[in-house]
Amino acid sequence: MKYKDYYETLGVKRDATDSEIKSAYRKLARKFHPDVNKTKEAEEKFKEINEAYEVLGDKQKRQRYDSLGANWQGGADYTPPPGFENFGFQGGNGYQQFSFGGGDMGGFSDFFSSLFGDMMGGGSTRGGRSGFSGFDFNDMGGGHTYTRQRRQQPQKSEDLDVTKTLNVTAKDLFSDAPISVKFQDMRKCTQCPPGGGFCSHCGGTGIVNEPKTLKVKLPKEAKEGQKIRLKGEGRQDAYGQKGDLYLIITPSDNEYEINGSDLTKEIEITPPEAVLGCKKEIKTLHGNIGIKIPEMTSSGKVLRLKNLGLPKKSGGYGNLNAKIKIVLPEKLSKKEIELYKQMLK
Repeated sequence: MKYKDYYETLGVKRDATDSEIKSAYRKLARKFHPDVNKTKEAEEKFKEINEAYEVLGDKQKRQRYDSLGANWQGGADYTPPPGFENFGFQGGNGYQQFSFGGGDMGGFSDFFSSLFGDMMGGGSTRGGRSGFSGFDFNDMGGGHTYTRQRRQQPQKSEDLDVTKTLNVTAKDLFSDAPISVKFQDMRKCTQCPPGGGFCSHCGGTGIVNEPKTLKVKLPKEAKEGQKIRLKGEGRQDAYGQKGDLYLIITPSDNEYEINGSDLTKEIEITPPEAVLGCKKEIKTLHGNIGIKIPEMTSSGKVLRLKNLGLPKKSGGYGNLNAKIKIVLPEKLSKKEIELYKQMLK
């Protein structure tokens, strides 16, 4: 599902006061109410405004929403915290109700449902009031209660799967030992009081972020975009079903370019070294080695060093490609500058 930026919807900053949020909401609600605005876009916009205010206009919901962090962008892919996917707005009869003014506005989004379904006990929104925080849409013409059936069912196993990016270095891929993968595991708080009182464990948000560490064995000749499956490490639903965690390998190394079992590394030399040739000691994953740079070597030339790359599936190692880069010294003496001038002549 897509993340919804409720602050952007109402056109307010994340540190906006309650009065600023209410004022922005009332202004937009009047502008896009279907009894006033007859365009096709107005109905959908009106629903989005109502949903945004349902969250930001409620202290507890706003606190839970803000706990997701401020780095999200509207429309970004969003995965609900484990345990929140089955929250519905159903009461004892298995139906959920929403009250809106005007025409048939429909219910809230799946994003809203994944975070706040447990806080919407079954009747209409905001404790059953016909408007929102004192703004009665019946004054603008009519009222309407939208009802739709929603019954809780076990989720499909694939809906519980989680996908994360795994940045790996050449050193990670070179070692046979499993690497430690650390991440924040967002889950439904299990210590909230049954009666709905304040929970010190989660601060009243209903969500806890707990550090989690897993040991992961990287495949040999790993390629960018390749997936590693960790069974049962995904989300868990209310029925005890567990999904899988998929780690997408993304090579990220400041020293090496990774291509399967082959590595590429830049070797810097000066212009005189490029012209006359030289010997260089370079660092590799297999240890330091000495290489010979031939005379008249141009920048960009690649020297292939066999069996100094990453492990292969079939055994042995890939190659290390030493890519020559000619660089100027940071400082040149007057004599050196004069010599370059003579060369130009």
